[in-house]
Amino acid sequence: MFALFLDTGAWIGILAGAVVAAIGLTILVFFLLRKNSKSKAGKEADGIIHDAKIKAEVIVKDARLEAKQALFEAKQEAENNARERKNEIALEEQKLNLRINAIDARDAALVEKENNLEKKSETLDSSIAAYKKRQEELNEKIDAILVELEKVAGMSTQEAHDEIMARVESKMSMEIAQYIKNAEEEARDTAKAKAIDLLTLACQKYAQDVATERTVSVVAIPSDEMKGRIIGREGRNIKVLESELGVDLVIDDTPEVITVSCFDPIRREIARRALEYLVRDGRIQPGRIEEVVAKCRKEVAESTQKYGEDACFKLGLPRINKELCNYIGRLHYRTSYGQNQLEHSMEVAYLTGVMAGELGLDVNLARRAGLLHDIGKSVDFEMEGSHVELGAQIAKKYGENEVVLNAIESHHGDKPARFVISHLVGAADALSAARPGARSETMETYVKRIESLETLAKSFDGVEKAYAVQAGRELRVMVESSKMGDADAVLLSQQLKDKIEEELTYPGQIHIAVIREFRAEKIAK
Repeated sequence: MFALFLDTGAWIGILAGAVVAAIGLTILVFFLLRKNSKSKAGKEADGIIHDAKIKAEVIVKDARLEAKQALFEAKQEAENNARERKNEIALEEQKLNLRINAIDARDAALVEKENNLEKKSETLDSSIAAYKKRQEELNEKIDAILVELEKVAGMSTQEAHDEIMARVESKMSMEIAQYIKNAEEEARDTAKAKAIDLLTLACQKYAQDVATERTVSVVAIPSDEMKGRIIGREGRNIKVLESELGVDLVIDDTPEVITVSCFDPIRREIARRALEYLVRDGRIQPGRIEEVVAKCRKEVAESTQKYGEDACFKLGLPRINKELCNYIGRLHYRTSYGQNQLEHSMEVAYLTGVMAGELGLDVNLARRAGLLHDIGKSVDFEMEGSHVELGAQIAKKYGENEVVLNAIESHHGDKPARFVISHLVGAADALSAARPGARSETMETYVKRIESLETLAKSFDGVEKAYAVQAGRELRVMVESSKMGDADAVLLSQQLKDKIEEELTYPGQIHIAVIREFRAEKIAK
């Protein structure tokens, strides 16, 4: 037991000595390694410092070289700039010297011209004085001669003048009358030819397409089921629609169509828009109908204003009253024989402007008169009176020019035309309405007009047949040659013209042709 204990202590001593030796060895190795790394790091630091010094010397040397090079280049550039500036200054000095020399030469020439003018002025003054003196001498001689002539003739100068004029007037009176007659006939023929040329030119310069419109609005619906929804329970929807819109809604057996009938084109347009909106929306009830109708009224009012402003802009008319533009825009929804009234008014304005330009008149004033000539038709469904009277009232209200007012009052002959532009507006109105396809009529009206023309012609004695051709624009009348001579045929054409103008209403003009034919027939056997 004791021996075992001794052995264990020996082992512990050995282990402790080994540990101490290991620790000492480790410390020794650490100090050796540290000393070695310090010496190695010092050597590396010395090498880096040496390299840095070499690089610094190289950089300094390069910097000095670049500085010297930059200094040299700057010096060269400064010398070049100085040389160029000296050359420019030399050129400017040379130009200035040349200009000074030219100015000196011009001054010398002006001085010389001034001296010459003074000499010529002196010469002219002396010539004028001599001319006046000569004129006075001639006047004295003429007066002396006249005094002698009056003594010889026994009458004064005025009496002799009157006698000569009386003889000349007596002798030339017939020639003067004939000259005046010939001049009038020539002026009449020339005026007619120029008028035809002017109208032809105006028509050629205006090439607007013809488009007619219907006066009844038709609204398409997706199915016939929608008709029942529009009518509503016990007809309450259609009653609200007709009372709010002021139109008649025709809902019949025509598939997928509702017809809007109303004499007022504005109300008809509001009704058309309201129905289309309700059909798209699908919610059809009294409250919704009132809301949609109010909205459509506002939209039509805005579009009316825009149509009027666009028309004035296209025609280049300045300073048109805003409310007057609204009246012009209302013509967009107005038709006459299927012709859109706004398009018709713009066409009349353009044609009047073309003709006024050819005659050297105020083109803008002519276009203004043409555009406003039918302005009364924008309110003739709401106010009493003809469109001429209503148009004149609107023109006066907004302070339009006297020429525009007279053009409105005279374009249908209600009052005489007092200005050339008024005549041009009447001619342009007839051209726009009468050109082929511009206006359309219902079949019943057309047939009645044709029949009335033929019946009126047949009412005269000696008329054998009468035919209205070319859509009623030409009337051909066949007369019995045994009852009428050539002079009677001419008289009949005049009587027919007067009768048609008094009793019938028609667009444009009617050409009347009275035909008298004489045939001598024999049969050879």
